[in-house]
Amino acid sequence: MARLLRSATWGLFPWRGYCSQKAKGELCRDFVESLKAVVGGSHVSTAAVVREQHGRDESVHRCEPPDAVVWPQNVEQVSRLAALCYRQGVPIIPFGTGTGLEGGVCAVQGGVCVNLTHMDRILELNQEDFSVVVEPGVTRKALNAHLRDSGLWFPVDPGADASLCGMAATGASGTNAVRYGTMRDNVLNLEVVLPDGRLLHTAGRGRHFRLGFWPEIPHHTAWYSPCVSLGRRKSAAGYNLTGLFVGSEGTLGLITATTLRLHPAPEATVAATCAFPSVQAAVDSTVHILQAAVPVARIEFLDEVMMDACNRYSKLNCLVAPTLFLEFHGSQQALEEQLQRTEEIVQQNGASDFSWAKEAEERSQLWTARHNAWYAALATRPGCKGYSTDVCVPISRLPEIVVQTKEDLNASGLTGSIVGHVGDGNFHCILLVNPDDTEELGRVKAFAEQLGRRALALHGTCTGEHGIGMGKRQLLREEVGAVGVETMRQLKAVLDPQGLMNPGKVL
Repeated sequence: MARLLRSATWGLFPWRGYCSQKAKGELCRDFVESLKAVVGGSHVSTAAVVREQHGRDESVHRCEPPDAVVWPQNVEQVSRLAALCYRQGVPIIPFGTGTGLEGGVCAVQGGVCVNLTHMDRILELNQEDFSVVVEPGVTRKALNAHLRDSGLWFPVDPGADASLCGMAATGASGTNAVRYGTMRDNVLNLEVVLPDGRLLHTAGRGRHFRLGFWPEIPHHTAWYSPCVSLGRRKSAAGYNLTGLFVGSEGTLGLITATTLRLHPAPEATVAATCAFPSVQAAVDSTVHILQAAVPVARIEFLDEVMMDACNRYSKLNCLVAPTLFLEFHGSQQALEEQLQRTEEIVQQNGASDFSWAKEAEERSQLWTARHNAWYAALATRPGCKGYSTDVCVPISRLPEIVVQTKEDLNASGLTGSIVGHVGDGNFHCILLVNPDDTEELGRVKAFAEQLGRRALALHGTCTGEHGIGMGKRQLLREEVGAVGVETMRQLKAVLDPQGLMNPGKVL
């Protein structure tokens, strides 16, 4: 109970040991030697350039370097590192690929950055049970390359070739979420090193169950969807600890392995693009396609500004207009039905240039362009940084908020574009900003906060997939309420009573 009573103050007055009494960037020599004793001297760095590389991600947040960077080789070393930092009161910042957009790796109180990329093994593949166990250094592309001949794949695709454990830590999703779900739907178990070094398996050691039930449906069923994994067992054993750590952003422990749910690779795949006379028409089509129960695998929206940027950056030749990128998975017969129904719907909303991409090379070019939209946007204003909003709303409110946001963006004087995974109500404004222009940064922040509050007013969320990080903590309080935040603080205080795990994030 005493720990819970301290929950309101641990974030304000974190306990710090003797090493952290020095200035930031000056861990005591004995402590650095202790780090080297755990992982080896070649796997510890206090060099300024290395620390700076680990103190920033893709966000606009300024670089906040750690005091040291370590590269553990296995979970035992991670456990010993955590215990060492815990005893000395030194903050711990987990690091994967550094592709986050919310400042999640910024070491706001200094401390030790634990780079987990050397732990890159695929530990176990259970083809019959549709699951795989991976270490944090395994990325999305590496896993799917490994699975290429198995008839299975992992569909959660945030665009960046991110670490799968990092994707679990941020609750990532991406272009396939409309059909296959997000990381929250596809993580079955986690191996987590707690702040004091203890090892937790959130669903029990070696288990690949999930809370919930997925029916077994044969492949020949006409409406069979790859999002239903066969052979899955259910579990009702206690609290959902896996769900607690998915989306925790490194604030509760270090994820050292994740068990993921795999899906049957689709028999056939077709992509399509279509342009629209207005933002309203494009987003209305999205809603109508979903209401018609077309089992679309991906449905992405790009406004005319983003479409122009992608044409230039990725050498496309698409019409510069509000556009939908779509993809369909299934049997050849099912795809023909899906395409026909979709084409009817979009034409009713004034679509033009409806074109198919059936060959793998054509599809790859299309989705590579979509995944590179962030860099395409940055290329339109060299020397600037990008800020991405991340709201998500119920699909019925999507046309309203996207149209209003486009009007607000045009009136704001800011440089930006809209792109998003509109099939699940999630979209992003990518705003370009001069990081040295305080006034412009302030306007970007005000625009993002206004959009976040509009999403909350429509019963949506301030973040669909990027996380809270450093910049959305006030919006989190508005979204879940005082009791919700206090409950989170109490959970944090029990698991991390010294407030050492990735401080300054989420709460």
